[in-house]
Amino acid sequence: MGKDTIADILTSIRNVDMTRKRVVRIAFTNLSESLVKILLREGFLENVRRHRENNKSFLVLTLRYRRKRNERYQNIRVLNLKRISRPGLRIYSNYQRIPRILGGMGIVILSTSRGLMTDREARLERIGGECLCYIW
Repeated sequence: MGKDTIADILTSIRNVDMTRKRVVRIAFTNLSESLVKILLREGFLENVRRHRENNKSFLVLTLRYRRKRNERYQNIRVLNLKRISRPGLRIYSNYQRIPRILGGMGIVILSTSRGLMTDREARLERIGGECLCYIW
């Protein structure tokens, strides 16, 4: 793990998604907990539980998949994750210029003065912030 915890979380989820596994374990931090709560609320995750092992806490995430109708065991990949703002280049946006992903089908996760929130919540509360990632 490097210094960019959000990129590490997104990469862990992306790698597990590409291998068609359903369960991923990430380190527990307040930031990762907030990010995972948003993913769970938006329907990208099926289940989240906190696991403690050797005085270290982890979040165990269960990814959600859709199945094709005709092919019984074929999973469709549903997660596309892209890190936008990074430590070397911060990207900020006011509430009027928050991008819409796939015409509103995807979400933008923002770090605002009121915590992490999605683009829809930020537009409703009329606050901007740092665009952390796109998920669709």
